[in-house]
Amino acid sequence: MECKQDTKKKLLLIDVDCGTDDAQAIMMAIAAPNVEILGITCVGGNTQLDNVCKNVLRVLKLCDRLDIPVFRGASTSILGDNINASYFHGKDGLGDVPDSSAPGLEFIQKEHAVDAMKRFASEYPGQISLVATGPLTNLALTVRMDPTFPQKLYSLYIMGGNMESRGNTTACGEFNFLADPEAAYIVLNSYLCTTYIVTWEYACRHKLPWEWYDKWVNMGTKKSDFIKKIYAHSLQYSRSEKEEKAIVGGPGFVSCDSYAMAAAIDGSTVTKVIECAVTVELNGKCTRGMMVLDLIDEFKKTNHVFVINGCDMEKFKVLMESTVI
Repeated sequence: MECKQDTKKKLLLIDVDCGTDDAQAIMMAIAAPNVEILGITCVGGNTQLDNVCKNVLRVLKLCDRLDIPVFRGASTSILGDNINASYFHGKDGLGDVPDSSAPGLEFIQKEHAVDAMKRFASEYPGQISLVATGPLTNLALTVRMDPTFPQKLYSLYIMGGNMESRGNTTACGEFNFLADPEAAYIVLNSYLCTTYIVTWEYACRHKLPWEWYDKWVNMGTKKSDFIKKIYAHSLQYSRSEKEEKAIVGGPGFVSCDSYAMAAAIDGSTVTKVIECAVTVELNGKCTRGMMVLDLIDEFKKTNHVFVINGCDMEKFKVLMESTVI
């Protein structure tokens, strides 16, 4: 089953905690000729919020798209707790390879991310696909501020959670959901729009060969050079023999957020889904933040999501390669 598609130009709102794979996903969206990015909202997650904002601006400058507005959102989770992924993405979120000419925070819009999301949805009712690649704090706050917000969206694409209780931060917790389980719970129970979810296990089972990666980052363009630089820090983990043995799916390169963006850009990249109700576990030492799939209709929920479970890898490669040209 493919994601539903529309022949009109796709309007995207992108919500990110801009680490390396968020940067890659933004570049993918910018490269897509059938996409118009209305705005990018920032949330604390992979790195602290100021870094997230700066990283988004840095990507936009690289792509000559500083015309896309960027909005500052929530800096902490709903409960005020914070975790980060600095060990993997670098302290600054982009591999700790700073650019002295990068744009400063003065380029960030004055309007808060939540207000911007509500405004865009009202201006383009039923037309926007929202792509969320970080903790879901901004989305949870938006639906609490405006309960009608989800019904104004065309669709929602989430990178987060898991479908087999496999975690990448705790035993059963995927980073984005674990960073704000309450927000994930609110979103999965309050957003009644068509929702697609890319899980940790799905991303791991659709890795790209390292041979492909080496060619991809050595194309000699300014964008491929940028990708090579920002990923160098994380590759010492993801390309290590120990890490590859520990992660489901075997060796290979995975850019988690790019799978969600690919689905939003081109629904035909999705070849299989699991349609079911889902929720998020809020308790338990090992299970907090774990996404639960209800395959036996125990929850009696009317709103089902589409958990993506199959990818056309050739089409995905084309989208990935377009980002570095």
